[in-house]
Formats: sequence, structure tokens, C-alpha cells
Amino acid sequence: MNILLDTHILLWWLDDPQLIKEDARSLIQDGSSNIYVSAAALWEIVLKQSLGKLEIPNDLQSELDANRFEPLPILASHAFQLRNLPDLHRDPFDRIMIAQAQFEGHTFITRDTIIRQYSIHCMEG
Repeated sequence: MNILLDTHILLWWLDDPQLIKEDARSLIQDGSSNIYVSAAALWEIVLKQSLGKLEIPNDLQSELDANRFEPLPILASHAFQLRNLPDLHRDPFDRIMIAQAQFEGHTFITRDTIIRQYSIHCMEG
């Protein structure tokens, strides 16, 4: 299974995995799935850090590597997929991750109830 982590799920995983629901946590942890982190999530994290709204480890890349999380770049095909999304969510970071999950066929782990209204496979995190 291919999994895409929402930004808050990634942050919870790195800081306090117990915040993630047990089924999702087990899926991330068991090693049988490919776990992806979108460039959009990292962009959002670094932006919030630069604004002083978030503290993250200086070795974030090492943390991602240690957890076997794979990067998911933003491709032109992901941007074009945005045309197919209904206007339910206004956050541009979330919208591109929704488009990525939809285009790639990944399961998106999130707690965001608005995201779960899109026609993508979601798992509550």
C-alpha cells in the first residue's frame, strides 16, 4: 500500500505518535507500506518554522530517512489534477496533497474532515 501523510500526521509521528489513531499508527510503523511525505508538507513546515509558528528538529531530513519516509515531489501532473478538485478546501498545501493522493492513488492519512470529503482513499489519523 502507498500512504501519503498529511502535515499534522507527520508532525505528530515525529513528536508524539500516540496522537495518531492506532490503526493508522500501526500501518505507518509496520514497514509493509510505502510511506510518502509531500514536498508540500515540508514546504508548509519550513514556512511555519520561519514565521516562528512551529519548532522542528534541525535534522528533519535525517528523521525522515530514519523512518523510511519517501519524498513525493510536486509534479506538473499533480498541479493539473487540481482542476478536478471541487472547491471544498481553501488551504493550498492541503489541496496539492489531495491532488497528489488522487493522481497517485495513495491512501491519505489525515484527521481533517474536509479532506475526507474528497474522492480519495483516506484513513483517519
